Amino acid sequence: MAGKVEARRAALREKLIELAEAQIVAGGLSSLKARQLAQDAGCALGAIYTVFDDMTALVLAVNGRTFQALGPAVRASFEGAEGLAPNDRLIVMSHAYLAFAAEHTHLWRALFDVEMSTEQEVPDWYMSALGELFALISQPLSQIFPEMEAEEVSLMTRALFSSVHGIVLLGLENRISGVPRAQIEVMIAQVLGHIR
Repeated sequence: MAGKVEARRAALREKLIELAEAQIVAGGLSSLKARQLAQDAGCALGAIYTVFDDMTALVLAVNGRTFQALGPAVRASFEGAEGLAPNDRLIVMSHAYLAFAAEHTHLWRALFDVEMSTEQEVPDWYMSALGELFALISQPLSQIFPEMEAEEVSLMTRALFSSVHGIVLLGLENRISGVPRAQIEVMIAQVLGHIR
């Protein structure tokens, strides 16, 4: 009996993640509503909270799937081009990041727009997925700055990620401080190409 209950919970969990992902794809993170989700899943509103502590936990589960797609997309961008200079690898990866963000904008935004308080513990798997993305950036940076300590490379990795992320975000949102989509890649290349 316990096995059937667990199987039903696992099936509901997967269904809710898929439906939440679809809602986010269609209208962004702000469109995700528990009542609509329950209606679409054919379950009671309270059933959502038997498999997720809260809506943030559900969004994190969706984000986990997005990270599982983002990491390989960035990694695939330089497969077969390992001989590229470190700066060029950074540029190629950044362009892949931009392409992913442009193609999956709402899911990509949800990675960073999910509201978490400082008291909330970020799941280990979430930090691991982010760490894998940062590791892709750290490797060429370590080649550019072989004299840097690991802690300095880690900080530089986060700084570069933040820079590229900001350029992509402003560009895709057509903010006044951003640039037209066609020039986002050029701007990224200008920034990353001058790292010495």
